[in-house]
Amino acid sequence: MAERERAKSRLIDIELDESIGRSTPDVEHERAVAIFDLVEENSFAPCNDPGGGPYKLKLSLVEARLVFAISRETGEPVVTHILSLTPFRRIVKDYYMICESYYDAIRSSTPSQIEAIDMGRRGLHNEGSQTLMDRLAGKIDVDFDTARRLFTLVCVLHWRG
Repeated sequence: MAERERAKSRLIDIELDESIGRSTPDVEHERAVAIFDLVEENSFAPCNDPGGGPYKLKLSLVEARLVFAISRETGEPVVTHILSLTPFRRIVKDYYMICESYYDAIRSSTPSQIEAIDMGRRGLHNEGSQTLMDRLAGKIDVDFDTARRLFTLVCVLHWRG
């Protein structure tokens, strides 16, 4: 992809629905890192948008659905996609449980125990990222790294919601 097109097919701002409130310091740290990494490097383009980006994204939960409200840099709305959380429910629940174990382990376990838990955590994270990519297919084009960071934010919203 040409440099000019890559600059247009990206997110420049991510906002999470703040009405849900704050969570634990560990979850808030994950959120901050994911947003920072996502803004720094991503590939994100709503399908069939002739105007192009860069884009702003507001993620929220509404009635157990995940809402992607996409706008242009100017704030002009582009499209809103609403996804069911049902396909994510098991993955997010399992991911949350393994993250709890991971945070406990980094405070008191051996490096090999931490590594084993982290491998499981990364595997679930990859599964959730692929599910997100599949659910966004035909709606929003994202690469796998962008899907990984977005999945982290989906988990943060779910944990707080």
